[in-house]
Amino acid sequence: MKEKCERVNPEQTKTLMQKVPDSENITRMSAVFQALQSDTRLKILFLLRQKEMCVCELEQALEVTQSAVSHGLRTLRQLDLVRVRREGKFTVYYIADEHVRTLIETCLEHVEEKS
Repeated sequence: MKEKCERVNPEQTKTLMQKVPDSENITRMSAVFQALQSDTRLKILFLLRQKEMCVCELEQALEVTQSAVSHGLRTLRQLDLVRVRREGKFTVYYIADEHVRTLIETCLEHVEEKS
């Protein structure tokens, strides 16, 4: 028989688990973190953090193909990390909201502090 851990407090564990997001939100959060595993998508977010940009601007800045930029933007839009609007003949992309900005800035602070 497995010995019980004396640190386990079933009531406390139950209370802690009530504050864990539900499965649907965990899945959505996981998708966001998976999207951020791409160097191109992260660079797109950091560029859009500074300035709203169209695909051709992103393509030039990142020195990747239009296809690579468009693919990255599609993924970011599907997760509502990036939004889009028409500006004359251009489609302009921008960071969806302050939560996204905070997420990438906090992540950068974390990795810079560990360097």
